[in-house]
Amino acid sequence: MVREPILKPVPLNELHPTQITVGMREVAAKRRRWRARHGEKAGGFLGEHMVPVVLGPQNQHYVIDRHHLARALLDEGVKHVLATTVSDLSRLDRDAFWVVLDNRGWLHPFDDKGRRCGYDHIPEAIKDLVDDPFRSLAGELRGAGGFAKDSTPFSEFLWADFLRRRMTREAVTASFEHALEKALRLAKSPEADYLPGWCGPVDD
Repeated sequence: MVREPILKPVPLNELHPTQITVGMREVAAKRRRWRARHGEKAGGFLGEHMVPVVLGPQNQHYVIDRHHLARALLDEGVKHVLATTVSDLSRLDRDAFWVVLDNRGWLHPFDDKGRRCGYDHIPEAIKDLVDDPFRSLAGELRGAGGFAKDSTPFSEFLWADFLRRRMTREAVTASFEHALEKALRLAKSPEADYLPGWCGPVDD
């Protein structure tokens, strides 16, 4: 028997992230798209963009995808989103909960310098997510055809880390367009062939 997903409205300010960073440039783009849909189409948009969550200790909701959308909607003053519960881990204590999320690929405890951090560094609220310009660059790179969408968890963060090792943060923030041009060249090079969604040239 096919089970229907469990959906319920959840206040955005009660959602907990499972990562430390987002690309704020990508958040800004999602805010613009939301404003373009605002009005009659807003409800339909929210219905089509449900936020997947895991229930954690004390039945709190932990977002495991669509952090950028959640942050964009929060910044736009949206109060609730529809959440779909992927797994109920509410019976676990907090330490065990983080370990399970980590081992299932539902956690990305890396900071804006690409360093792995302790679970206690993950923000309590969506509003406290930190900007990582390289995550924005990776998102723009995929949109420009630099790599293909892939089901690998946190694939954009893997690309962000690849780019972080090859250009400076100052270069990205000083001229995002030039950084994107360089990122496109790097993405098509053989040194990126291990990354998810790589679509560089191959020899016949």
